[in-house]
Amino acid sequence: MTILAPETSMFPEGLLDGDLVSTVSERRWYAVYSRSRQEKAIARQLLGMDVPFYLPLVPKTSMIRGRRVKSLLPLFTSYLFIFGTEEERIKTLSTNRVVQMFTATDVQQMTRDLKNIQSLIEDGAPLTVESRLQPGTRVRVKTGSLCGMEGIVTSRRGEDRLLVAVQFLQQGVSILIQDFQVESI
Repeated sequence: MTILAPETSMFPEGLLDGDLVSTVSERRWYAVYSRSRQEKAIARQLLGMDVPFYLPLVPKTSMIRGRRVKSLLPLFTSYLFIFGTEEERIKTLSTNRVVQMFTATDVQQMTRDLKNIQSLIEDGAPLTVESRLQPGTRVRVKTGSLCGMEGIVTSRRGEDRLLVAVQFLQQGVSILIQDFQVESI
């Protein structure tokens, strides 16, 4: 049972397509660190102000009073991403829900990282959030539904995992993978 209808997690649609990002030079990616549990509220306000944003949301099932309830929660706690001008950055700060904002230096890399995260979410893969990434072997998936995706191989609890990261935040998600599915880059 879903309590609320899914909210908009990206505005405008297709924000992470390379064409839209590469044609706009005065815009930058900003990682917005919000007050506790304010990510969706900021996203609603940004939608009303026409500020381009991406809030990665993943489904979670909980038991509340003996009933299963499905909800969509932010993948990275307290973070959402805006792709805006200096004026839109100031509008975002005016929501009074922002603790801090970080500017991404490489727009193309940030776009690729967020696109990879979006692809994993859409694929319905069971994701595990990883923090403070350590350098590892960079690989590309060569078979399966994730073919072409790039990431880093990590080992967790004796299992090999493909880590897809947002380097700027030093956070990412991982998915279980077999060594025959990947090739070194």
